[in-house]
Amino acid sequence: MQETEVIIKADTVRVRIMSLAPREVADWHYHTEVTDDIFCLTGTIVVRMKEPDEENTLSPGGRSQIKPGRTHQLENLSETEATYLLVQGIGKYDFNVVQK
Repeated sequence: MQETEVIIKADTVRVRIMSLAPREVADWHYHTEVTDDIFCLTGTIVVRMKEPDEENTLSPGGRSQIKPGRTHQLENLSETEATYLLVQGIGKYDFNVVQK
């Protein structure tokens, strides 16, 4: 995952445009306080979540919400770069990698 544009970055809120390379798979991770709202802009992105297991496939305009503490990962199913708007808040940001 690569941050391509910062729209808002404050102590308790972050809004960024992120990109995933073709077929890129992000690490399994969770956030202690922030909720992730993911809005697909380009490509096809799969959002996988644990406890309970769930999978959302997003095309442009699609949204997935992940509550604090829930382990998740993203994968770009496209042969080209995929981009998404990531809105995170409200709380202190952290990124806790989980080995699966």
